Order: sequence, then structure tokens, then C-alpha cells
Amino acid sequence: METLYMFAGIIALVCILGFFNEKVTKLTYEIGLMLFSTILGIVLLIGIAVFNDTSVGNVLKEIQGFDIHDFLMNGVLCFMLFAGSCHMKLSDFKKMARQITVLSLVCTLLGAVFYGMLIYGASLLLGLNLSLPVCLMFGSIIAPTDPIAATGILSKFGLPKDTSFLIQGESLFNDGIGVALFVCFSGMVKASGSEEQGFLTVMLREVLGAVAIGVIVTLICFLMFRFSKHPQLKIFISLLAVSLAYSLCEVFHCSGAIASVICGILFSHLRSKYAESEEKEHVELFDSFWETLDVFFNSILYVLLGLSFVSILKMESVLLLSFIAIAANLISRVSSLSISSLFMGEIPDGFSRGGFITLFTWGGLRGGLSVALAMSTRDMVPEKVYYIILGCTYAVVFFTTVIQGLTMKPVYKAITKKKPA
Repeated sequence: METLYMFAGIIALVCILGFFNEKVTKLTYEIGLMLFSTILGIVLLIGIAVFNDTSVGNVLKEIQGFDIHDFLMNGVLCFMLFAGSCHMKLSDFKKMARQITVLSLVCTLLGAVFYGMLIYGASLLLGLNLSLPVCLMFGSIIAPTDPIAATGILSKFGLPKDTSFLIQGESLFNDGIGVALFVCFSGMVKASGSEEQGFLTVMLREVLGAVAIGVIVTLICFLMFRFSKHPQLKIFISLLAVSLAYSLCEVFHCSGAIASVICGILFSHLRSKYAESEEKEHVELFDSFWETLDVFFNSILYVLLGLSFVSILKMESVLLLSFIAIAANLISRVSSLSISSLFMGEIPDGFSRGGFITLFTWGGLRGGLSVALAMSTRDMVPEKVYYIILGCTYAVVFFTTVIQGLTMKPVYKAITKKKPA
């Protein structure tokens, strides 16, 4: 029953905070949930300190102790990635395959290394004694932009079609690359497993294995999907496809995130190819289900992130380290984009290279995936280092989601004013 009580409490917060945001502040839905749940967590902490209310403290502690890593990585991530990609057209992906590949692979790898080196330098200056492998692992946590944040927040700002598709495509694929990098660098931290197999071997297995599993599972499951006339059963088959692909990737040590995106894109392509055999009501039900499921999991995740944000206070020198983490993120993102953009070919929608770098730097939001990966380092590093990684990750996630998310529209307008005619 305790699990049910917690679930009911989180849903209550989603509804109350969401309703308040809709009627009063009118912020972007995801930003409003995270901002107000963070404020609520801080207010509760102050109330506990002033009134010494242990009952409220226990409830808040239990919510903050919720395993976001398990919830996301071993639960809902595959469904959220499928929901974000099952409306993407394969033809659009082929058109921008080069740009998406460069951003999701080259830019993520460079971003992880640059961020890791910056944090390593700061560690030496501040006497934090963070090893280089730990800093590179930290870089792999921060480098990938979050698909949940990108599809949930940036898609609402009326960006041009190709630019919007590129942001979503990069974020959907680079989280899988980020997880693969995390596996490699965490192997170096533990001095076993991935390090022995070699960086390139692990990356190839993670990526190519995921693509193969995603394609094979989707093609098999779509045979049932195509010949079924039961609308709910079609939805169940899509749930089976993505969960089976993700599970097989776990067994074979491949990137389940990449496989989930492959499933979504292939389902979208095959559904459009055989659209004449699907009734309109079935199509609408399928799309509505996945959109609702995506928003539902999004809502829970952002409330949990907001309430858990106060754990940043466990980090020593919280303001200084948060500032360093945020600054390092912006510097590494600009640097990796500056290099990657040289290999992309044509910049989409007529943006200048500088405008493109600015837009994709400020639009590089981080979210639950980064926090989940940070939480998974608890048994890899000393407790002090763990709280530095987790606290800095929360700082970057909060800044990118709330501050960058809220200012994305004016930044975009400023860029378009300077856009070449």
C-alpha cells in the first residue's frame, strides 16, 4: 500500500501544480511542474527546520529517496523514447541523417570529453581530487541532451520544421550514445569490464547491436500489428515491440535507448506505408495513447526531479560547484557544436553557423536521463564524490530546463532577426 500512497501523492502533486500553472502562471507545462515542485520542496525543508515537523520530513525524505534511475532506466524510458520517435518520418530522417549522426555521435563524444577535462581542471584548482576517469564519466552524464526535455519543451516554440526535427533527432539518439559512453567511462572508473574490452568495441556493440535488435524485433512485431483489426491489441503489440527490444538489449549489453528510437521510427514508417489498411479511428487511438502516455510519464518525472532538487544542498560549496558545472556545460556545448558543425554540411533553415551554434547550445536541455545516470554512480565512487556528481547534475538540469527553457523563445527570436535573408 505504501507504493500506492506514494503514487497517489505524486499524481496529486502533478494535478495541483499543473492546474495552478495552467490557470495562474501559464508557463510551459514541463517547466512549470519542475519549477513549482522545486519551490515546494524548498518550502517544505524550511517548514521542517522551523517547526521541526518530523512527519512531513519523513514524507519528503521518502519521495526524495525514490529511485529515479530505476524508474527511468529500468521502467519508462523505452516507452518515452518510442512515444517521442513514433511520429518521426523515416524520409525526414534520411534527409537529415548526416546532421543527426554528427550531432548525436561526434558532438556528444566531444562534449563528454570537453566537460570532463573542464571539471578535471576545476578539481585540481579546488583540491577536490577527482580522477580523470571520474571526470570523463561525469562528462558522459552531462553531454547528451535529453529527448524528454527536447520533445516536451522545445517543440512548443514554433521552430522551423528541419531545425525542430534536428533537435529532436539529436536528442533521441544522443542519449543512447551518452549511455554507451557512460558504460565505457564507468568501466574505466571500476577498472574492469568495458576497459578490458576496449572503448571502440563497446561503442560498436552498444550502437550496432541496438540497431539490429530494434529492426528485427519491430519487423516481427509489425506482422501481428498489420494483420490485427483490434485497435487496443495494436497498441499492446507496439508496447510489446519496444519493451522486448529494450529487454533484449539489456541481455546482450546493447543500448536499449537506441533500439527504442529505432522501433519508434520504423513503426512510424511501416504504419504510413500500410496506412490504407488502418481505419482512421484506430490511427487516432494509437497516436492519442502514446501522446498521453508520454505526457503522463513526463509529468511524474518532472515532479520527482523538482522535489529531489533540494538534495543538491548535501553538496559542499554548493553555489561555487553549481556555477562551475553550469559554466562548464555551456563551454563544452559551444566547443563541441563549433567543431561538429564543420562536418554537418548544410545548416538547416538558412541559419548562420553562429546562429545555429547559439540555438543548439541554448536548446541543449538536460533532464531525467542525466539524473538517472548520476544516481547510478553511488557504488562506483566515494560518498563525497557521489554528491558532487549528483548535485552538479541537478544544477545543470535545473538551469537548462527552467532558465534556458524559459528564455528559449526570446533567444530564438534574437537569432532569427540576424538570420541571413
